[in-house]
Amino acid sequence: MSSTPAHAAVFPATASQPTVAGRLLSIDALRGLVILFMLLDHVRETFFLHHQVPDPMSVADTDPALFFSRMLSHVCAPVFVFLTGLSAYLYGNRYGAQSGDARAAASSFLAKRGLFLVVLEMTLVSFAWTFVFPPNVLYLQVIWIIGLSMLALAALVWLPRPALIAVGVVLVAGHNLLDGLHFPVGHWMHVPWAILHDRGWIEVSDGFRLRTSYPLLPWIGVIALGYAAGPMFLPRADAAQRQNKLLGWGLGLLAGFAILRVLDVYGEKPWALGDTVLRSTMSFFNVTKYPPSLLFLMLTLGIGLLLLRAFERRQAAAWLAPLAVFGAAPMFFYLLHLYVLKFLYLGAVAIWGLNHGKFFGFDTVWQVWLGAIVLAAALYAPVRAFAAFKARRRDIAWLKYL
Repeated sequence: MSSTPAHAAVFPATASQPTVAGRLLSIDALRGLVILFMLLDHVRETFFLHHQVPDPMSVADTDPALFFSRMLSHVCAPVFVFLTGLSAYLYGNRYGAQSGDARAAASSFLAKRGLFLVVLEMTLVSFAWTFVFPPNVLYLQVIWIIGLSMLALAALVWLPRPALIAVGVVLVAGHNLLDGLHFPVGHWMHVPWAILHDRGWIEVSDGFRLRTSYPLLPWIGVIALGYAAGPMFLPRADAAQRQNKLLGWGLGLLAGFAILRVLDVYGEKPWALGDTVLRSTMSFFNVTKYPPSLLFLMLTLGIGLLLLRAFERRQAAAWLAPLAVFGAAPMFFYLLHLYVLKFLYLGAVAIWGLNHGKFFGFDTVWQVWLGAIVLAAALYAPVRAFAAFKARRRDIAWLKYL
């Protein structure tokens, strides 16, 4: 999983919303936290690939430490996409004030940023994963889906806010009704449906194909709901009311997840009691990411909203500041860490060879965690330097895309 939302809004601090270089600290810090969860998962995908996990995971065959490490990364994409919509609203509100049309400013930015991300996924991001050029496979993953979601939102921002919320709720809550709908290769709906809802392969030619890893429909719903939440974060918004809403929505989503999961009637594959409490708990929280089930989104967005509320606390600003550094330059971090991981892997293979069949890798999950911690510490300085440069050089227009 992997990637990154739009440029955060810039406006004066309020009583509960400290800023870093004019950016909302709570938003950047939450983005930075999930970036570190993403880093952990990508270290796993690079150096623990001999222990692959399906989606949803196999509870009986997955080590609990690996299971819960993977579960942490589930928070990443929903929070990224939600914050993309939220940040787009704040961007439009700030820059639209100059032109008198906030929605036009947001729509224009979303369209340009969305196209940029789609191209980026097909070039620098794809090459970072494979190091094969010309490619024979393009994996269309999280950057692709954020880009397409932004393109969709560029049109949806023109809807009245109640209609936008309705679209978001219907797509998030209703897309599982389409799970039984499939189209075979050769059918005119196979390609669009592979992009919209069915994770699958698109054969472009004999030597080239696409893998749609992130089906689009539910992510449009998530970005629309993030955009609809934007007014709560304007300078004139009441901070206490905002935090009460975040608390209520976060707890409501988690309660809804628990109720639907116990009933086991909709929104996720069934769960089962295991031979231990731990295995039963793993089964209960074993949710589907591709496409994200209703319960997947209720669980992860519920956690994300509660974290966003908690990060608004000014007294926590000291320890949030390092997280906000990562969140202030998300795309730069994303590209940097992918290439660093690839070079580290190639270097390890060159020095030590393959030690797990077809792969070189760590032997235990704690080594994955240690590797992620060391890499985060190593990347902090260059990310901080780029974030500072980005804050200083607002005259360079393309920097806002990073």
